[in-house]
Amino acid sequence: MRFDILTIFPEVFDSVFSVGVIGQARCAGQIDVRIHDLRSYTDDPHRIVDDRPYGGGAGMVMKVDVFVRAIEALRTECPEDTRVVLLSPQGKLFRQQDAVRWSVRGGLILLCGRYEGVDERVLEFVDEEISIGDYVLTGGELPAAVVVEATARMTPGVVGKFDSVASDSFYEETKLGAPQYTRPPEFRGLGVPDVLLSGDHAKIAAFREEQAWRKTMKNRPELLGIDPEDRDG
Repeated sequence: MRFDILTIFPEVFDSVFSVGVIGQARCAGQIDVRIHDLRSYTDDPHRIVDDRPYGGGAGMVMKVDVFVRAIEALRTECPEDTRVVLLSPQGKLFRQQDAVRWSVRGGLILLCGRYEGVDERVLEFVDEEISIGDYVLTGGELPAAVVVEATARMTPGVVGKFDSVASDSFYEETKLGAPQYTRPPEFRGLGVPDVLLSGDHAKIAAFREEQAWRKTMKNRPELLGIDPEDRDG
């Protein structure tokens, strides 16, 4: 799968995609991550990509013509089924199922906004507007990295054992992943649940299923259709 990231700060990604599972997948040719300097697509001699907002107001707004020129140039290189995604606080919330559905496509073009945002007309040239959470960052670079990692993990072959992916929190939208333990079996009076040491795989599976539901109820009850305010305590 191919990922193309448009940003005015390409250096942000110098090390992000060179380590861990993503770095290995890039080296193996399982994914292709390309970083593009948005300033390369401006026709302004000073490489300006933003301007003052019409109607007044604080800050600067990123220009529509620069983004569209970049999108159109990249579309000629990318797989036909590539999706164009704008990272924005105003977008719909990014979920695991977005990563799953994107992972079967040939590519993603990710647009990183900055300043007070991008000209609203850019949305006419993108397929989706995505936010990674209800908070504001200084730019779309970190959200783009999140989207690449989450989506790449769903790409066949990137994670060696698919069971590791299938047991992730949010792989099934209905619940979180079960608590995990490893050595030592006891640490400062805190032990590992006996069932995990029993060797009884059926009991272990049942225990993990129960604990996953308990953790979901505690931390993310809305996934179960329960209003957090309705919980006891």
